Amino acid sequence: MYIPHYYKNENLEEIKDFLNHNSFGILVNQVDGKPWATHIPLELDRTEEGKDILVSHISKANPQWKSFESNTEVLCIFNGPHAYVSSSWYQEEEVPTWNYIAVHVYGKVKVLNEDETMASLYKLVDKYEKGSKNPLSLNDLSPKTLRQVKGIVAFQIEITDIQAAYKLSQTRPHDHPKIIAELSERQDPGSNAIAKLMKP
Repeated sequence: MYIPHYYKNENLEEIKDFLNHNSFGILVNQVDGKPWATHIPLELDRTEEGKDILVSHISKANPQWKSFESNTEVLCIFNGPHAYVSSSWYQEEEVPTWNYIAVHVYGKVKVLNEDETMASLYKLVDKYEKGSKNPLSLNDLSPKTLRQVKGIVAFQIEITDIQAAYKLSQTRPHDHPKIIAELSERQDPGSNAIAKLMKP
């Protein structure tokens, strides 16, 4: 990903926190020589050896996984909040722009066995059921329902590189008060989130 140096975030702990809170991403690889993308939760985890990984699964009917063995290199794209920034908020004339957070994670993919697949599903369900009024556990499901696991392919991605763009008007610090005020007045969550991130 092209990132001008003033927008590059190299704070790994901050990026990991972002990935934990924005885990619904896009898995990209090549299928039959063409780019292929699937929108799925990609959960940040660690191996027993302490290596950072992403864990997920896709439907067995999705041909994307059939390319995992022949070409293990994959890209995962994660989007955070974004907002249009009007140049009418600047002290000097300039073109409008867009502020945003985006993280690209590169890695090597490996298909999981049945036990590893079930372990990953338990973790996934437990994480997202935590805030439910009546949290569900996979332990509550019948063997018949759990047989649907046969219809998925679970995998882990050993992370080889992380690129993070945090474009928050870093080159216009003198305009920050006005940009923050204008974004805060908008009704959309993206503008409000960007305003909050820009606050000192």
